[in-house]
Amino acid sequence: MDNHAAIPMTMTVTELNEYVKMSLEANPVFSDIFVKGEISNFTNHYKTGHFYFTLKDGGGNLRAVMFRSYTEKLVFRPENGMKVICHGRVAVFVRDGTYQLYVDNMQPDGVGSLYIAFEQLKAKLEAEGLFSEARKRPIPKIPTRVGIITSPTGAAIRDIINISGRRFPLAKLLLYPALVQGPDAPPQLVAGLEYFSRTRSVDVVIIGRGGGSIEDLWAFNDERVARAVAASSVPVISAVGHETDFTICDFVADKRAPTPSAAAELALPEAAELRRKLGNITKHNALALGKLAEAKRRRLESLASRRCLSDPRVITDERRMLTVSLTDKLSAASRSKTDKSRLLLSGIAGKLSALDPLAVLSRGYFAVYGEGGGVVKSVHDAEVGDELTLRASDGVIIAEVRETRENQDKCEKE
Repeated sequence: MDNHAAIPMTMTVTELNEYVKMSLEANPVFSDIFVKGEISNFTNHYKTGHFYFTLKDGGGNLRAVMFRSYTEKLVFRPENGMKVICHGRVAVFVRDGTYQLYVDNMQPDGVGSLYIAFEQLKAKLEAEGLFSEARKRPIPKIPTRVGIITSPTGAAIRDIINISGRRFPLAKLLLYPALVQGPDAPPQLVAGLEYFSRTRSVDVVIIGRGGGSIEDLWAFNDERVARAVAASSVPVISAVGHETDFTICDFVADKRAPTPSAAAELALPEAAELRRKLGNITKHNALALGKLAEAKRRRLESLASRRCLSDPRVITDERRMLTVSLTDKLSAASRSKTDKSRLLLSGIAGKLSALDPLAVLSRGYFAVYGEGGGVVKSVHDAEVGDELTLRASDGVIIAEVRETRENQDKCEKE
């Protein structure tokens, strides 16, 4: 036995990892492989756009990465717990000594990717309130201008034109031509919605197309279209596919019609039915006006039959009696007021009379004034030889001071 054959080749860690890497890459099975498993530890690296996750089943785990160039092509958003089938290649990451799956395509396991994308967008927009009935507007009852966003060559526009001509030919239809399927359809549908919203040239907008597969109708599940419908300043009727088809556009629109023909019937009144309703309203108004006029006529006749209109003296006599009554009341009030004022004045006059200096003089007293005109109140206010004026109630006396004397009791006190 060769002892040298038993001795293993000595390798560095890097050399071993590179050897394993080359061995795996040389095997065609690992370069084109499908792997089925459940997503866990999912990370969406927003800066780079890469997806990092682990695929697992009941017996093991497998690290996986999906680079941005491939993630951009997905129509759904991977989530933890989602069962998927991934296609790619297995390779060794030399630096870490680990192997992982480099994914270039991913499909839901058992459920179509378009269905997954539909449900995810539906849940997102519903959580934002875009499906709420509270924000939806009523469709005008009698629109005169209807905007239509659809293919100019499709069956939808022909159906709408036929229904419009039959139901309400007075309405004017304005078509905004747009693709209704394919990757270029959503931007054109959004442009049509923004045009009618900006110009407000119509009373209501119908957006839609005829039936088809989920792939054919997918433009109406686009988030951009849904948000443009929600932002429209004009009420929007969504009419996509057949009665059993539902799109995101249907949930966001103010009204959903099962078909384009039904959308025309919802948007436009029927002329014959409208004439019938207008006739009923006219008859009802005529009856109401007739009843009102009859009631006013009876009221006028009642007023005209009153005696005050047939014999004016009834009014004048009544007013005369009222005038006499008011005059008597005014005279009585005036007399009462005068008597009260007279009594008050008499009392004030009595008080003033008691204070009147002439009344005092009439009882034999004199008011004495010195030569300067001032009142003489004391013997010291006059001197011998002064000429005094003594005012009585009926005149004055001129006297000369011959002598002044003070009271004896005052002198004794002093």
